[in-house]
Amino acid sequence: MRDQRSCPEPKRLTTAQEDRNTRHSVLIAVIDLHPAPITVSELIRQLTRTSEDFGERDAIEQAVIDLAGFGLLHRPDFRRRPDAFVTPTQAALCAYELLSEEED
Repeated sequence: MRDQRSCPEPKRLTTAQEDRNTRHSVLIAVIDLHPAPITVSELIRQLTRTSEDFGERDAIEQAVIDLAGFGLLHRPDFRRRPDAFVTPTQAALCAYELLSEEED
């Protein structure tokens, strides 16, 4: 009889953890590109395998809305204007700088 070793299953993320990861990815991408502006459509293309995947697209759009609500992104109403630029707020840039200094 062969020794059947079980491989540990990868830990599944909760929806809240997935949302947090998406918000993190979106915020870092926007900050890394600053001062160059980026549209939500460009952001989606940059962060997804295919911009046609509704789930990934929706998650990024929701992350932009959430981050704007938290005061970390400036964004016009991109749902009516898909070419609208998304930029980090001064608070987001300051927090990123302060947190980056802690890692050094």
